[in-house]
Amino acid sequence: MKIEIFEVGPFLENTYLLEQNGEAILFDPGFSSVSEFQRFTTHLEQTGSKLIAILLTHSHVDHVLGLQQVLKHFDVPVYLNTDDLFLWENFGNQATMFGLRQVGFSFTPNSLPVDAPFEIGSFNFECLYTPGHSPDHTAFYVKEEKFCIAGDALFKESVGRTDLYEGSLDVLSESIKTKLYSLPDDTTIYPGHGPSTTIGHEKKFNPFVRG
Repeated sequence: MKIEIFEVGPFLENTYLLEQNGEAILFDPGFSSVSEFQRFTTHLEQTGSKLIAILLTHSHVDHVLGLQQVLKHFDVPVYLNTDDLFLWENFGNQATMFGLRQVGFSFTPNSLPVDAPFEIGSFNFECLYTPGHSPDHTAFYVKEEKFCIAGDALFKESVGRTDLYEGSLDVLSESIKTKLYSLPDDTTIYPGHGPSTTIGHEKKFNPFVRG
């Protein structure tokens, strides 16, 4: 499995593309310009991979900023934890708060499972429900490849902010301790912002949540 990282948008968000067996899955499309989107499409053309789905760790504006642009060019399903759709349904208002002009979504995404396996195409993930940064937050663990796309739950020596809608440091800390720190220490964490890290490193050095 190959992973391509695109650092995009005004929030320097990490958009991830996983590829294997000629298929690709896009995580958290935060493209905010034509050039950023073209980097993604050019990569797909060069590798010959077919995009089969979009998975969202959560629906904060920086993680879905390029979603509508992607869907104009690719007819693929979108998946999100749908237990709380407030952020999704208020995407336009979120954008306005940050001085961005965006219209709301006209559809409801498909539901991700909660703390259960999820299979699509040739990909297999363990969906880990990790609220605290947002109420719709999911991390995606790939056991065979020893990595987790963790969204904005856990960063290198930091954690996601908890001052937005339904944010809670206590809830986030519990999510990290029970869902992420329970993964093997050599698991690579691919966060929503900043460099990658490992579970072992964070358990030792993360000043917000110690293992």
